[in-house]
Amino acid sequence: MLVSAKEMLDKAVAGHYAVGQFNINNLEWTKSILLTAEELKSPVILGVSEGAGKYMTGFKTVTAMVKAMMEELNITVPVALHLDHGTYEGCKKCIDAGFSSIMFDGSKYPIEENVAKTKELIAICREKGMSIEAEVGSIGGEEDGVIGKGECADPNECKMIADLGVDMLAAGIGNIHGKYPANWEGLSFETLDAIQKLTGDMPLVLHGGTGIPEDMIKKAISLGVAKINVNTECQLSFADATRKYIEAGKDLEGKGYDPRKLLKPGAEAIQATVKEKMELFGSVGKAE
Repeated sequence: MLVSAKEMLDKAVAGHYAVGQFNINNLEWTKSILLTAEELKSPVILGVSEGAGKYMTGFKTVTAMVKAMMEELNITVPVALHLDHGTYEGCKKCIDAGFSSIMFDGSKYPIEENVAKTKELIAICREKGMSIEAEVGSIGGEEDGVIGKGECADPNECKMIADLGVDMLAAGIGNIHGKYPANWEGLSFETLDAIQKLTGDMPLVLHGGTGIPEDMIKKAISLGVAKINVNTECQLSFADATRKYIEAGKDLEGKGYDPRKLLKPGAEAIQATVKEKMELFGSVGKAE
């Protein structure tokens, strides 16, 4: 059964650890993440961007696949199915499709319009027992056509959005999506600290978790970050393992071309990456 992300994130704040959101792109991705979460007894959030949802033929397909897979694999840990960087229209579709959590990315709107749309979606989520994430200050880089330059959010705007009743808040603190450039200045802990002081126990979300040094991740968790999003790193692991399999000519040996064999090293690489992140975030064993 899918659950809202609220309870797992409130527990993470209280326990000073973070829950990973790992974005899914297909069956292999979903299976790899669910199996790892179950093995490590860690709560997990499956993130779905609008682009990935479209690729998988729609949000209803995604919900049906995840629910059936959880049943067939006997998954017992808490799992939230979460829309990542949702448009207003995308949020409505995911609510109808049976997701258990959404992120409304209203950062492109003036703050007044962002507030109005966020309030409307909060009311719907409350009624349906879903969790909702909002964003203040754009996250840098590009994610499925959503481009941001890595601003630092205004702590007062963060408080205004937090006070509306969202369950988690993504605030730009210099983080970016994708690979970090060599001249990246690092996370602004000054901004994060100011946001945390104004928002209290609100679970904060760190987008663009790929490539942030471990010491920065740990410090961010100590300052109230309870959800960390990982996507690019799993994609890089998958691509690297698949490339090695093909370059070694394994696809030409016997039935090595069978997609179940061809995709296996990549799926195992995703599992290894997810395990490494869950250990770093401190969520291992927290579902027991």
